[in-house]
Amino acid sequence: MRLRINNLRLPVEAPEAELPARVAQRLGLKSEDLGPWRILRKSLDARSRDDLRFVYSVAVELPADDWRSRPGDPDIDRYDPNVFDDPPSGGHPLEHRPVVVGSGPAGLAAAYYLALRGYQPLVLERGRPVKERVSAVRGFDNGGPHDPEDNYLFGEGGAGCFSDGKLTCRLTGADVDWVLQSYVDCGGRESILYEHRPHLGSNRLPMLCRNFRRKVEALGGEYRFSCCVEGLDVADGQLRGLQTSSGYVAATHVIFGTGHSARDTYNMLHVLGVPMRAKAFQLGLRIEQPQAQVNRWKYGRAEYLELLGAADYVLTARGARDVYSFCMCAGGIVIPSISEPGMFCSNGMSRSRHDTPFANSGIMVTLQPEEFGSTHPLAGVELQRRYESAAFALGGGDYFAPIQSAQSFVAGRGTSPQERLPSSYQRGATPADLQSVLPPTVIAAIRSGLPIMDRKWRGDFLKNATLVGPEMRGSAPVRIDRDQDSRQTPGFAGLYPVGEARRLS
Repeated sequence: MRLRINNLRLPVEAPEAELPARVAQRLGLKSEDLGPWRILRKSLDARSRDDLRFVYSVAVELPADDWRSRPGDPDIDRYDPNVFDDPPSGGHPLEHRPVVVGSGPAGLAAAYYLALRGYQPLVLERGRPVKERVSAVRGFDNGGPHDPEDNYLFGEGGAGCFSDGKLTCRLTGADVDWVLQSYVDCGGRESILYEHRPHLGSNRLPMLCRNFRRKVEALGGEYRFSCCVEGLDVADGQLRGLQTSSGYVAATHVIFGTGHSARDTYNMLHVLGVPMRAKAFQLGLRIEQPQAQVNRWKYGRAEYLELLGAADYVLTARGARDVYSFCMCAGGIVIPSISEPGMFCSNGMSRSRHDTPFANSGIMVTLQPEEFGSTHPLAGVELQRRYESAAFALGGGDYFAPIQSAQSFVAGRGTSPQERLPSSYQRGATPADLQSVLPPTVIAAIRSGLPIMDRKWRGDFLKNATLVGPEMRGSAPVRIDRDQDSRQTPGFAGLYPVGEARRLS
């Protein structure tokens, strides 16, 4: 018999090896009477800074089906694990092997799934292999030119490959479990299966992306890099093939993992009549503070730092318009999130060791389609371009980050060009007044929300903090339509859009 035990608590100083004894005690058993057990969930309860505890949910197998005879406990119940509902294969062979467009998180998972089931997918990626991406990103950080096809956003692994490596999904279920297990299969830590906020680390992601590719190729799949989809071949509502920068590809089943930044691809699809609509997206600024300041606030006791590593946080300021932290990078750095020349947008990342002296996080607001200024499906994309272009000019060109102290931003004060503000952004930062890098309603919301966050930290959140921005690539501002049952785009049978509709970090 399998049981789930919730709300098992251990002081952070206690070794995890104590868990079996705690489980047995909770069940009224001896430790040797326990069957196999495993952790289902692990989170940190930091409500009392002087008494931090890990909270566990554990699955355990008992040798006999006699639980009903034991005293009741609201935190103990029968456990039926999620079972992945693998849909049955079709009844006849495909005319052409399936094609996956894009090798970001959505395309990567799709290609791996298809390869495991014998479909030998063809993956088309407009950027370059991850090894080449690493050198290109380093070159840009050190002052090199921006390459529109080889950067932080385009290439093997997509934007996710250089965007911190958090495995956050607002959904739960067997399919989510399958995706997490696939990361473990390709080199991720086993603990990502149960951690409350699983994190791979930007330094590990290139290796994982390469491992996914090797497994796909070993199963008969193929990758084609520097291959951008430029058009669709459709007859009588059925997809027949793709026009690409490397030639024509016959295809009747295409998984289209466009991502949040392939703006030219969205425009191409719109011109061809692919039904799509503007959708809400998140935008704001990135705040940066000394990591030591965050550690002191969250931990209270210095010894917790050695046990737990760099501290993170999640903050929300409720008001007329909610403001919230997003993609908090403990011990991380601020990076660019740029797909087009002459524009600037920020993001954050952290390596698995969280070992820089800086903490950073997005401070975000959700913008609704009716606020885009147009009913055009790509109105959100044009809004992004307008403010990213303004930020590029404000930074003085050459992809410098416009930067301002958080306190001067809240006060509505300007910034002196001579002001020296610390930043982890490697390419360089230019002191500036950030009020022109976002819509006025968003600026007003963040100016109201930051003091609320600061009061929650008793004045320790904005102290020594800087802001750069804008940040607006957390999710796509457009959604391609799809049928709820077949998942195909109406009027374009065989086209399966993925990845742009929900927000993942």
